[in-house]
Amino acid sequence: MDSRISARALCAALGGWRTREPAYEALADGIRLLCLDNRVAPRTALPAERELSAALEVSRSTVAAAYRSLRDSGHIASTRGSGSVTLPLRRRDPGRASTSEGAIDLQQASPPAWPGLAGLISDVALSASTIVSRTGYDVLGRIELREAIAARYSQRGIPTSPNEIVVTTGAQSAIHLLAAVLLGRGDRVLIETPTYPHAADALRRADARLVGVPVTTEHGWDLDRAEQAFARTLPVLAYLMPDFQNPTGRSMTALERAAILGAAERSGTILVLDETTADLDIDRGPVRSGFMDGDPALVVRVGSLGKTVWGGLRVGWIRAESDLVRRLVAARPAHDLGTPEFEQAVAAAVFPQYAAVVVQRSHVLRAGRDAAIAEIARLLPEWRVPTVHGGVSLWIGLDAPLSSALVMDVRSRGLLLSAGPRFSVEGGHDRHLRIPFTAAPEELARAVSTLAEAWPRVLQGAPVSVTEQFDSVV
Repeated sequence: MDSRISARALCAALGGWRTREPAYEALADGIRLLCLDNRVAPRTALPAERELSAALEVSRSTVAAAYRSLRDSGHIASTRGSGSVTLPLRRRDPGRASTSEGAIDLQQASPPAWPGLAGLISDVALSASTIVSRTGYDVLGRIELREAIAARYSQRGIPTSPNEIVVTTGAQSAIHLLAAVLLGRGDRVLIETPTYPHAADALRRADARLVGVPVTTEHGWDLDRAEQAFARTLPVLAYLMPDFQNPTGRSMTALERAAILGAAERSGTILVLDETTADLDIDRGPVRSGFMDGDPALVVRVGSLGKTVWGGLRVGWIRAESDLVRRLVAARPAHDLGTPEFEQAVAAAVFPQYAAVVVQRSHVLRAGRDAAIAEIARLLPEWRVPTVHGGVSLWIGLDAPLSSALVMDVRSRGLLLSAGPRFSVEGGHDRHLRIPFTAAPEELARAVSTLAEAWPRVLQGAPVSVTEQFDSVV
């Protein structure tokens, strides 16, 4: 057994779990979704029935029935005297969508590969004899690729040398490496909520204490809360997505950038800016996402080709001052031995054509965004759809805390989505649903049609208290 989750922690993770009747099935669905999202890892011991019933303020028979339902669906195993433990998810678990043709997976929010990539890979493969004569991996990064990345930053008005670049195995690897080097147990980290969940997972893995600052599609970053959090908690690090934030799609204004930078400078906080979605512009033209001309030493930038070129091209990078680069390189072998040479060679071949890549991405994402918005307006006019100018997703307002229930309902019908609470730092967001627009327009139309068919059923199955909340809003 690898870990244990307390009743208090499970209650916090479940949030507003009571989304349908009977209550035991709503509770079982809530735990299933935590397992499917990997918010509760396999081989995790669940609280005892008596302990969880007291924490949730429900009868022990409700918890017992929920655990029985989870055993029947293969999500947990229970042993007399040893309690209940979550199981690794099987390929055909009940509650999971079928992997058969016709299923729509909108959990990853990644566009299909850039059409020119296959040709570049073929060209790079012609030089395979040269590539395989080398070590095969590199903890710092090929000089040709670091020069290309540095040149792109310089074009954006952020003068950069190759010595300020570390090439990583994707952006997620970069975030894990930064967390390992910069954070100690109990250090505070300021982070947006909602946020990119895998970044939050990486920071928690470093035993950091996360301090959430709200960001919304309508009003952007809560600067009062942010400035208070910087001053009160003195975070060691702040993780932010200034452009086309995932999942809200919001971008920081000049005022917001200046306020965040000023607060970070006063508290001595390192700003880690995740720019993996910064180039995914649809309406506004090229985005200059520098916090100022050049970067102060406290600003560290993370980028990758995963969203712009292809999710399978696992090449990311960190831009930081040279001293931090040396620390990262020294610490990296404890995490991985470096980025593969072949992927780096492909990435280096992409950069001369990067402007064309960005233009093509803009067309693809515009088609998906506009199709999704049109279908939601037609079939679900009561939902609140934000205006977003780029990025990968719509952060839809449902006006009822039923995101988790809706995701579970459509999952069995072949549509995979992530519920709002998956993007939360401190609980909540069950009134929101992330709908990526990275799929083809026809797939998005089918997805919205499935949601529209399920929504009345989910509303009807919700307890009276939830539907009363909905009625009071609309």
